[in-house]
Amino acid sequence: MRILYQFPLSLFCEKARWLLDHKELHYVAKNLTPGFHRLTTQHHTQSKHLPVLKDDNKWIADSSKIADYLDCYYPEHALIRSEPELRERILEIDALSQAFGIHVRRWLFYFILQFEHNSAIEVILGERGWLRDLKALARPTIKFAINSYHHITGDTALESKQKIDAMIEQFNQILVDNGGQYMVADRLTLADIAVCSMIAPLMMIESTPWEREQHSETAPEVMAFQHYLSQIPLGQYVQRIYEQERNARVDWRGI
Repeated sequence: MRILYQFPLSLFCEKARWLLDHKELHYVAKNLTPGFHRLTTQHHTQSKHLPVLKDDNKWIADSSKIADYLDCYYPEHALIRSEPELRERILEIDALSQAFGIHVRRWLFYFILQFEHNSAIEVILGERGWLRDLKALARPTIKFAINSYHHITGDTALESKQKIDAMIEQFNQILVDNGGQYMVADRLTLADIAVCSMIAPLMMIESTPWEREQHSETAPEVMAFQHYLSQIPLGQYVQRIYEQERNARVDWRGI
């Protein structure tokens, strides 16, 4: 059985789900408990982070490494172009998106943690399991863990927002220079999946963990940025790619 170990709310796990869906591969999205997930990830991959893909007896950590693995073992619907120049460009954009995603996560969590009962925390608690059963205790514990792990303060959130602004401008220019349809060449690649997965939370894309209905309590700053993104080519591209090419085969909520 092919299993993707995940956190439903994670940007990088959304990217990994999309990679598998693009390849039209059957898999199960299995949720791990934050903190305790390391018992699984470190034992099998020496990594502390999710996503982790288990494919038969192979374990692969990190969404970018998962993309490389999938292209190697399942070459149909290639994620990375074989032409050297295009391959280099795709991997460059993917690497940029990795750094970008860290800043998106920090900036959004800065606002999420300010609400006493935010539905994003409810997603982390899951629909069942011991975290849900002990949610009165688990909710403040999760908030504390997120705050500590991601070094979230007013200053770091502001710094991340400045990085986000600069990288949004950079991604927007890359898109425009390529004609506005895709980030690289003329079809969906890892570059598109990586960029769209990282921007989706900022735009509260429907049918994702971050859709607006999921988060009735949304900070004005986040709403204003969502509106800004919807007015520029990059934001319109993300919306279009999700509508036309995000053919999800597995519920992001996992099991």
